[in-house]
Amino acid sequence: MFADRARIYVRSGKGGDGSVSFRREKYVPSGGPDGGDGGHGGSVILEIDEGLNTLTDYRHARKYRAEDGENGSKRNCRGKNGNDCILKVPEGTVIKEAESGKVITDMSGENRRFVLLTGGRGGNGNQHYATSTMQAPKYAQPGQPARELEILMELKVIADVGLVGFPNVGKSTFLTRVSNARPKIANYHFTTLDPHLGVVDLPEAGGFVIADIPGLIEGASEGVGLGFEFLRHIERTRVIIHIVDAAGTEGRDPVADIYAINRELENYDSGIAERPQVIAANKTDMIFQEDGQKDPVALLKEEFEPKGIRVYPISAISGKGIRELLFHVKEMLDKQEKKPVIFEQEFFPEYMLPSSDEPYTVTYDEEKSEYVVEGPRIEKMLGYTNLDSERGFTFFQNFLKENGILEQLEALGISEGDTVRMYGLSFDYYR
Repeated sequence: MFADRARIYVRSGKGGDGSVSFRREKYVPSGGPDGGDGGHGGSVILEIDEGLNTLTDYRHARKYRAEDGENGSKRNCRGKNGNDCILKVPEGTVIKEAESGKVITDMSGENRRFVLLTGGRGGNGNQHYATSTMQAPKYAQPGQPARELEILMELKVIADVGLVGFPNVGKSTFLTRVSNARPKIANYHFTTLDPHLGVVDLPEAGGFVIADIPGLIEGASEGVGLGFEFLRHIERTRVIIHIVDAAGTEGRDPVADIYAINRELENYDSGIAERPQVIAANKTDMIFQEDGQKDPVALLKEEFEPKGIRVYPISAISGKGIRELLFHVKEMLDKQEKKPVIFEQEFFPEYMLPSSDEPYTVTYDEEKSEYVVEGPRIEKMLGYTNLDSERGFTFFQNFLKENGILEQLEALGISEGDTVRMYGLSFDYYR
């Protein structure tokens, strides 16, 4: 079964704890500290596998963990690093944070490998804390905690052109005619339940990738039928071929069908509906006009060509008119920017703190005329955040606001230009 969505839990490895140890050797009665450092925890890493085209593997196993780092030991022995957890995904997979739905990364284009969660750093052994006044430190640094995250994986196929239209209008037959794809074809609704990709080769004009987006129905943008399962696969396409049954073999009105499908595209994503379209009026070899009845292809042209949408009469069975349609689609693609559709990152796991209810305090040091913010939660935040980067400093500001720290500072009477101290770091307060 084709699987294009999965929801999984991932966890990086915890850093190993530093060791508290002292040399104990014959003739060395008062040996110094020799506690080794803890090993780093393993990371969770995403990699594109060219041999994959579905997310089936992640439907069966839902939890993935990297190894914890080993603790340090005596004689300056460093703990072993934990092994990484590498998740193989097909190209085109978009990774989202499950609760917010925000994009973490798009595994497409040049993004072939992405570190999703970094393992915790190993703690320093007590050998690092020896000083001239403290020659036998009896403490070591614990390893950083693991990070965990629940993610959504969504496979959005990578194609230049998407085929849309109601069920049974001939999209699968068209795809078979123009490309190397071989979807199953039968004369009943929802025959195609998987998106199919094919490569179209045009003599002296190059080629492009085309995707059959399975049959849509009214209400698909609201999840009716299998709407959501289908619509996501059109998000990367740059041109849309709208295939319609011009002969009305099932008693449908081709003009009304096109408006109905375009409404579903608009409701799902207005940006998709604005992409260049061309109409393929299929099944022209089955049109039988009664006396006084107007040609349905002419009706389609009168309705849509003034709106800038070309109409091409074709027969997917015989191949009539398909060559002219494909060359027009290639011209449309050539006029557009060739940059692929890549979803921008909106959620940054590297600035996500481990879940914690650990306390903090906000006080005023009258002797130094400074506001002091301390506590385990603050220490962890500073340890995980690169304040030298713009993104890191923005995260730092949001952390102070979301945790109520700014509100508490203002309650203590802080003014602009006053100094705030956090574990040796000093900042000037400005609104």
